[in-house]
Amino acid sequence: MNLLRLLPVILSFFLLAAHFYRAGYPLLTGLCIGMLFILFIRKPWVPRLFPWLLILGSIEWLRALYGFAAMRIAWDQPWARLALILGGVALFTALSGLVFRSVKLGKYYRPEID
Repeated sequence: MNLLRLLPVILSFFLLAAHFYRAGYPLLTGLCIGMLFILFIRKPWVPRLFPWLLILGSIEWLRALYGFAAMRIAWDQPWARLALILGGVALFTALSGLVFRSVKLGKYYRPEID
């Protein structure tokens, strides 16, 4: 059930990996995929780390939005739909970090010491 709660985070990292793959950054692509394995570590620092990583990912989407929109404006092509899509992806990525506020995930990442 925790996997379903983490689905927005997983999707956000897959989208970032696809973005970096398309841009020709294999190291960042692998890093995005590799970060997903950290989600299986049941330590209290994991839910503190991932919202920051997702905010960095959101900043990357906004940077890409600025670059692509500027290029399309310079070529006198429509850019509003591109801005809406990438803005929505940036917002989704940033808000994905809120899943770590879930009580169930909090219990998963803070197992009681026996």
